[in-house]
Amino acid sequence: MEFTQNNWSRRKFIFTMGGAGAFVLINPFSSWTFENNSEDEVAKIVARTFGIDTHNHIDVPLNQEELPGPKLDLMGEIKKSGLSGIVMTFAVDYQKLTREGEAYERFLNGLTAMDNVLESNAIKRALNLADLKAAKKSKKPIVIQSVEGGHFLEGKIERLEVAYERGLRHLGLLHDNDASVPLGDVFTNPPKWGGLTTFGADVVKECERLGILVDLSHCDDNTINGALKIATKPVLVSHTGLNTRLGNNELMSKMMRPRLISEAQAKIVAEKGGVIGVWTHLAESPTEFATNIKAMVDIVGIDHVAIGTDTKMTPAYHSPNDNWGQNQGKPKSDGNVNNDSKPKQENKKHREKTTNNNWENQKLGFYYSVVEALLKAGFNEKEIGKIGGGNYCRIFDEATKGR
Repeated sequence: MEFTQNNWSRRKFIFTMGGAGAFVLINPFSSWTFENNSEDEVAKIVARTFGIDTHNHIDVPLNQEELPGPKLDLMGEIKKSGLSGIVMTFAVDYQKLTREGEAYERFLNGLTAMDNVLESNAIKRALNLADLKAAKKSKKPIVIQSVEGGHFLEGKIERLEVAYERGLRHLGLLHDNDASVPLGDVFTNPPKWGGLTTFGADVVKECERLGILVDLSHCDDNTINGALKIATKPVLVSHTGLNTRLGNNELMSKMMRPRLISEAQAKIVAEKGGVIGVWTHLAESPTEFATNIKAMVDIVGIDHVAIGTDTKMTPAYHSPNDNWGQNQGKPKSDGNVNNDSKPKQENKKHREKTTNNNWENQKLGFYYSVVEALLKAGFNEKEIGKIGGGNYCRIFDEATKGR
């Protein structure tokens, strides 16, 4: 199918081709001639670089009776974003875990639900860098399977291999709540374990043996540094920001402050070859997000920064069985606040926020918006390629090719 210019701008085309129309194209602008050279440059950079969101939540049911869950237009949303792929993650600890085996059941149900989402969208999981390259070449979105928190292990290291065989290639060591057999100290909770635990160290080593990338988000500094001492491959901190970049929303800044990384700690991660994903929280626009990325690059260097939005590519799903008030007043995985004192309509508005409408009045898909902002911030195509996904691809390759 051929398109002629017909006096259309790139912005108008994105708006018109959103949703179902986005299914037909991974790079809708490759055959177009643009009136605006800067817009043409954005489209070309999106087409030529890897765009990987290193931490994106896809909400699915985790209880057996709720499977297979709602239909999700994951293919359409990723194509609309301009991203090559996402690290597709979920967490099992939003519901208070009260019995042995419950975390593992929720984990397996989550993978089954994600199997269904991927099958219905004709999307595959990337098991290695070759899969990412093949998907990019064929202009097909792809996902890297992740789970946020090692709660499903329940002290049983052999479950990591089960997860590996199910396609897991990216493990967030910790999340908001301690696992039944703790792996380390969560940065938003009072420290209890002195950093990385013995079991946490075993998990890091087993991930490296199997070929799973270790993500140290939600870990306090002692836990991160403990993991860095034993890790033989680069690690990731997928979603954070510098604690010097607090934004203009005082309430959000106060809540997010414990989740931000210091300049000193960021340098420690980078010196060990690691990569830090900058999230979109505390940035009210693509321009501000690009500024936050630049601040991180200035501290750790261009080879150690990625994008990890901590947003949702598809609409939120909340199980009626989940205890969403378990951490009442704390930001959830998407940075939203579960506060029952807020009007229900406002809560609904927050829950429906997705990657492609992350910012107010956002008219472009997510990665198009970010590339445009990074260009205006002074980054060139090579640098954008590293930030956009190249740095993540490098450490993903190192993590997964060893087995």
